[in-house]
Amino acid sequence: MAGKPRKGVVKSFIDDWRGNWLSLFCAVAVLLVFSQAWQAPLFGYTTGNTEAGMLIRNFYYPFYLLGFVLCAICWRPLLDATWRTATLMTLLALCCVSVLWSIDPSGTIRRCVAMLVTVLCGYAIAARFSWKRLSEVLAITFTIAMAASYFLAVFVPQMGRMQELFPGAWRGVWLEKNNLGAIMAIGFCASVAASMHNPSRRVFWLGIAAAMVFLVIMSQSKTALVSLMLGGAGIVFVYLTQRGPVLGILLTWLAVTVLLCLAGFMWFAPEKIFLLLGKDPTLTGRTFIWDGIERVIRARPLLGYGYGVVWTDESAYAPLAKITQVAGFRAYHAHSCWFEVWLGLGRVGLVLWACVFAEAWAKGLWRTWRGDSGYFALPMLAIYSLSSITESMALGWNDLRWALFVMVLVKLSLPGDKDSTQG
Repeated sequence: MAGKPRKGVVKSFIDDWRGNWLSLFCAVAVLLVFSQAWQAPLFGYTTGNTEAGMLIRNFYYPFYLLGFVLCAICWRPLLDATWRTATLMTLLALCCVSVLWSIDPSGTIRRCVAMLVTVLCGYAIAARFSWKRLSEVLAITFTIAMAASYFLAVFVPQMGRMQELFPGAWRGVWLEKNNLGAIMAIGFCASVAASMHNPSRRVFWLGIAAAMVFLVIMSQSKTALVSLMLGGAGIVFVYLTQRGPVLGILLTWLAVTVLLCLAGFMWFAPEKIFLLLGKDPTLTGRTFIWDGIERVIRARPLLGYGYGVVWTDESAYAPLAKITQVAGFRAYHAHSCWFEVWLGLGRVGLVLWACVFAEAWAKGLWRTWRGDSGYFALPMLAIYSLSSITESMALGWNDLRWALFVMVLVKLSLPGDKDSTQG
C-alpha cells in the first residue's frame, strides 16, 4: 500500500500555520526589532549617533503595539505564567521600586517601561506557542536577519564587512562582527530545533542552520564559535536525554558536574576561560571597569544606584566619573550581567538575579529530563550563561537575548506544551 505523498516545504508550512498568521507575524516582527538588525542599515554603521537616538526610540513603538496584540490573543496563559515565575516578577518589581533611590528617577522610569514591555513580549511569545511552533517562529526571525546579512556582506561589503577594526570580518546588518556571530550562534540552535520539531521541513531548516554556521565563521568571533559549539552540544544533550530515563539521569548529572566545574574555573582560574575565548586577561579592559564598579558600589552596597541610569549620568561626582577614573576610559555599560545588576540594584538585586538564573537552569534540566523542554531551551541557556560573563544582557530593554531568556524561562515554567488562542 502506497504511503501518503510527501508535501513540499512551502505547502506543509502553510498547512501547519493556517489560522495562526497574525500570531506568527506579530512574534517575528517583535523579535526582529529587538534584534536591532535594522538599526545599522537604517541609521548608519557608527556608534554614538545621538541625532538618530530619538528616531531609533520611536521606531520601537509600533512593534510594542504588535506585542500587545499578541498578549491579547493569549492573555489567560500569560497571566498564569506570572505566578509561576514569582522570582522574576520580584526582580522586575525591584527595578521599578528603585526609582525611589535612583540617581536619575526619570531615567529609571523610562527604561523600566521599555524593559517591562520587552519582558511582556517574552511572556506573550512563550504563552502563545508550543515548542514546535515556537522553534519555527525563532528560526524564521533569524533566517530573515541571516539573509539580510549575506546580502550586505556579499553585495554591499562597505556596510556588511568591518572596515577599520578587523577589516574584512563579516558583520552583516549589525555594527560589529561579534554581534553577527553571537546572534547567528543562537539562530543555529533555533534552526536545528525547528528541524527536530518539524520533520517535514527538516532538510530545509538544517540547510539554514549550516548557512548560519558559515556566518559565524566569517565573523571571526571566537566567542561566537565557542557559543556555537556549546549550543550544538546542548542540542545533542537534549536529544540523548530523551532516548531514555537512565541515560537522561546520567547526562543530567554530567551536565551539572560540567556547570560546577566551569563555575570553579571562572572563580579560581578565569584566565583559562579567557584564553579559550581569545581574550586577554583584562578582557579588553573589562576588568578595569569591574574594578571601578567594585569601588563605587561600596557607597550603596545594598540597593545600588537605581535601574539603568549609571551610564548616562556624566556629572563630575556621579558613579560613572569614578568608574572612568579607575578604568582609564569611558564605558557605556558594565560588560557583564552580574556587575550590571550589582551596580544598579545592589546585593538585593544581585541575589534575586542569581535566583532567577538558577531557576532557569533547574527548570531547564528538569524539563529536559522529563522530555518536554523542547530543543531550544537548554542550548539557549548555555549560550546565555557564557555571554553573561562579559556582556550586559540581564534586565535589558529592547534586547533580543534578554527577551529570549525570559521567553525560555516562562516556557519552562508553564505546564504542558500546546498553542494558546484564548483571548
